[in-house]
Amino acid sequence: MKNKKLNLVLLGLALVAPFALYPVFLMKVLCFALFACAFNLLLGYAGLLSFGHAVFLGTGSYVTGYLMLTYSITPEIGILAGVGASALLGLVYGKLAVKREGIYFAMVTLALAQLAFFFYLQAPFTGGEDGLQGVPRGELFGFIDLNNNLTMYYFVLAVFLFGFLLIQRTIHSPFGQVMKAIRENEPRAISLGYKVNQYKLLAFVLSATLAGLAGSTKALVFQLSSLTDVHWFMSGEVVLMTLLGGMGTLWGPVLGAGTIVSMQNFLASSPLANYIHVVMGVVFILCVLTFRNGMVGELQKLIRKNF
Repeated sequence: MKNKKLNLVLLGLALVAPFALYPVFLMKVLCFALFACAFNLLLGYAGLLSFGHAVFLGTGSYVTGYLMLTYSITPEIGILAGVGASALLGLVYGKLAVKREGIYFAMVTLALAQLAFFFYLQAPFTGGEDGLQGVPRGELFGFIDLNNNLTMYYFVLAVFLFGFLLIQRTIHSPFGQVMKAIRENEPRAISLGYKVNQYKLLAFVLSATLAGLAGSTKALVFQLSSLTDVHWFMSGEVVLMTLLGGMGTLWGPVLGAGTIVSMQNFLASSPLANYIHVVMGVVFILCVLTFRNGMVGELQKLIRKNF
């Protein structure tokens, strides 16, 4: 009951937020929050550390941007195409990666992501280092104009809520319980008869699909698809968001994404503008050394201890 009340309060704040804060900033937070939640589904609940998850964010962005620019399709079709491309890529990459464990899994995902990065750099339809600029937002379902920032914000909020609720349903389902069992003790899960690699692959594909949804939405928000979305640093950034907020918690990645995006936005107009990555590195070190469970994890731990 308390969780439902908290969720309703947060939803109410999200609905009125664009009247107090810049809508484009809020949309950026929501896009990265969805990306971080998708990554947390893989790392926090399945125990799989991917160092190349930005490839799915970028694939969704590029496919949606290219189709919107070239064929002037409606936004929902463009997003579905981007999500489908990310899901397919996730299936291929997952097939290659899930048979490895630990650092070997992480290195395989990083290597595959770098292959995709150089492909997008050289491919003629991506615009190279310039990216795809001027991606039209279009009209949702043919009559809802997304060029209005307020309208676009509520659409992005709806997309985020869809992804967030899907993740929530997944982790509380029998499938989610098996994922946690694999994370905690994979040999025991195997001994109980679970086909571990199939569960890992499904988790990987679902995470890649939701990351693609975040990328496709982001392409419409900023009307841009660029190499930044597939760069290895973006993969590192989503790891930081997840660890900072709280790995294995539902709201941790959302808080982590909001903190990192807000920090980047603040530092961009400060004397430390040229040292943003250094500051983020310091934050990451402090996070690892002082609160290993992340902000939400430490808060939950404090509440359990005192109440």
